[in-house]
Amino acid sequence: MDPNQLSDPENWVDQHGDYLFGYALLRLRDPRTAEDMVQETFLAALQARDNFAGRSSERTWLVGILKHKILNHLCRNSRERPISDVESPVDRMEEFFDDRGRLKATATEWATDPSRVFEQKEFWEVLQRCLSRLPVRLSEAFLLREMDELSSEEICNVLNVSVTNLRVMLHRARLRLRLCLELNWFGLKAENK
Repeated sequence: MDPNQLSDPENWVDQHGDYLFGYALLRLRDPRTAEDMVQETFLAALQARDNFAGRSSERTWLVGILKHKILNHLCRNSRERPISDVESPVDRMEEFFDDRGRLKATATEWATDPSRVFEQKEFWEVLQRCLSRLPVRLSEAFLLREMDELSSEEICNVLNVSVTNLRVMLHRARLRLRLCLELNWFGLKAENK
């Protein structure tokens, strides 16, 4: 197939459906919503297929459409969801700090080179589990920043939060992910050596 041409839309679900669903599920954490976003992506792609310029692969083009669908969904929902969702009883960080505000536990020495970890499928599975344990808003903020590489301004618009609030959310998400990965990935690797 010519890379500048799209395949038959009847084959899109078989060729790209699972990948797009996984992408959406990681960001939305709700299978029904992820499925809806993928369906909307296929419909939008079908309507816009004459505009496909061939500057990217078909999958990259579909992921781009899906990203926009997800961002629109998050924008709509952030206006409907109260900001109190960011602060939940589960979101208490005091347990990680002493009375003077210092971390109780020091960082552990990771047995695996962090730059090589991203190549391993198992790591991505653990990361996905850790992300799913975060409060939804923290996960959304982290994914928009680190995976989708949006600017702070764009993320603030999507999530309807201030820059200060976003910084706090990202700090909390990173701290929780670090602890989760140390326990569930890097700690396991150290024990296996």
